[in-house]
Amino acid sequence: MTDKNERYLFHQGTYFKAYEYLGAHRQTDGKGRAYTVFRTWAPNADAVFVTGDFNGWSESAPMKKITEKGLWEAKIRLDFKNSDEIKYKYLLINKGKAVFKADPYAFYDGTHKETASFLYELPQFNWTDGGWLSSRKKAMYPSGSTPAYSTPINIYEVHLGSFMRSADGGYLNYRELADRLGPYVKRMGYTHIELLPVAEHPLDESWGYQICGFYAPTSRFGTPEDFMYFVNRLHSYGIGVLLDWVPAHFSKDEHGLTEFDGGPCYEYQGEDRKEHKVWGTRYFDVGREEVQSFLISNALYWLDVYHIDGLRVDAVASMLYLDFDRRPGEWIPAPDGSNKNYEAIAFFKKLNCAVFERYGDVLMIAEESSSWPMVTKPVYMGGLGFSFKWNMGFMNDMMKYVGTDPVFRKSEHKCLTFSLMYSFSENYILAISHDEVVHGKKSLLDKMYGSYEMKFDGMRCFLAYMMCHPGKKLLFMGSEYGQFREWDCTSSLEWFMTSYDRHADMLRYTAALNHFYLDTKALWERDLSWDGFKWVKADEADKNVSVFLRYAGDGSFVLCAFNFSAVPSKKLPADGFPASIDISLPPLSGVILKCETMRPLK
Repeated sequence: MTDKNERYLFHQGTYFKAYEYLGAHRQTDGKGRAYTVFRTWAPNADAVFVTGDFNGWSESAPMKKITEKGLWEAKIRLDFKNSDEIKYKYLLINKGKAVFKADPYAFYDGTHKETASFLYELPQFNWTDGGWLSSRKKAMYPSGSTPAYSTPINIYEVHLGSFMRSADGGYLNYRELADRLGPYVKRMGYTHIELLPVAEHPLDESWGYQICGFYAPTSRFGTPEDFMYFVNRLHSYGIGVLLDWVPAHFSKDEHGLTEFDGGPCYEYQGEDRKEHKVWGTRYFDVGREEVQSFLISNALYWLDVYHIDGLRVDAVASMLYLDFDRRPGEWIPAPDGSNKNYEAIAFFKKLNCAVFERYGDVLMIAEESSSWPMVTKPVYMGGLGFSFKWNMGFMNDMMKYVGTDPVFRKSEHKCLTFSLMYSFSENYILAISHDEVVHGKKSLLDKMYGSYEMKFDGMRCFLAYMMCHPGKKLLFMGSEYGQFREWDCTSSLEWFMTSYDRHADMLRYTAALNHFYLDTKALWERDLSWDGFKWVKADEADKNVSVFLRYAGDGSFVLCAFNFSAVPSKKLPADGFPASIDISLPPLSGVILKCETMRPLK
């Protein structure tokens, strides 16, 4: 592809490998001499310079404007030798105002107060995950053509900075984390990990959601090559790696994207859309073609370069609704008078089409908290085109239910059953995520009603119910062994708690439950339709009981019975089924009976 074509496609919003053209790239001239070409997009700038420790941060390396829409370029006789020691920024001039900015397309950035970009060439990493990638494709396309969602998906959500730390409280690096996470997650029976954002961010307490360097794996834990090792290592254990991806907004730190060229550039220009005041961030202008090229290229970059197996797309609702977290008078309706952001709708469709055209076997997961229709339906059917969305309704209802005194749960019985009214309207993941165990919300164990002992009983019952309920699964780290303290991003999980009997038992229980899920086709093969589910007892509010059947494709099934009361359950009638069984349900317990017959129960 020629420079002219790349420039044209970038400005058209259809150049989805923009990271190969923009940023800093090593090249050689006709005599084999190395130089570096720098390119950036700055439509509002009057002048742009490349500055760094190689030229004393001076204005001695001006860039040339190469398109009317604001692409700038400079070719500097600068090799990539010792590149991790060469720092640079762009100096942009707009109406006499000068701003220093890190490179939006840099592959490696400084952390915390080190706000410059590093001159870094992506390594030729020796990937050994060919077998994993083949199995990934086979799992999604067992017939060779039609995407299949009839596979077990059980996700362990991880914040790398607090999963585990060194003895002195410092960070482990990507390689150390991989060597600990891989065997642990495999042993526990998870199929994937989902990483909170790893793109470079200055503030630890943002958990990675306030990003400055969208193309740079955070240097907190090592180099981009180290992150490649991390993904490759997880794949060696048969574990998929999902990445939390943030296309909604970006950090307002001075060296980042905010008013990149001295005025609104990557963000919306209007005050009604530009900023999320509660989060203190700027919204991406996804209606702007160059921003579309930036973001969609970024999504594909993680799949291309780092072999990521899917993206969990953060804050989708905040992009879809013009009035999201805004009061009357703070937003302007769409031309049709609605609160829909039609630019965001078009962006998500374009994003998912671009991803699945190139990677039909990855997962695109929406964190979408409203009742927006057809989030997981194909674009050709009018949907947004995601693979899955988080089931926030299930989470909210169940957290209310398990936090209620069992004596009064009968009045909240709908919290236990209502999710089945809509469970098959979308492709859902049941997510008990990091958001539910911070900011005074308590840990998952502490959310359970009752005494210390009763909380463990309640949590075991809840986890079993969640595992049997239709939908894929996600659990945040620490919940598997019942960490009692809320999650703190600035320190390690309290792994010492597993030396106490009740927490050690919870850890073993979660592992056994996870492996039972993996081994039981009825719990995932027909996960997304009524063909895989049948109520036996939906209305036993007075007894706090729920009983249902889950079916596999071959007719085998499991009977799932749960007692969320603090007393043993009484015998229940058969209600027209051709057979019945007496089951003893102790307080706060679940019983799962597996039937291996090939004959469906009528």
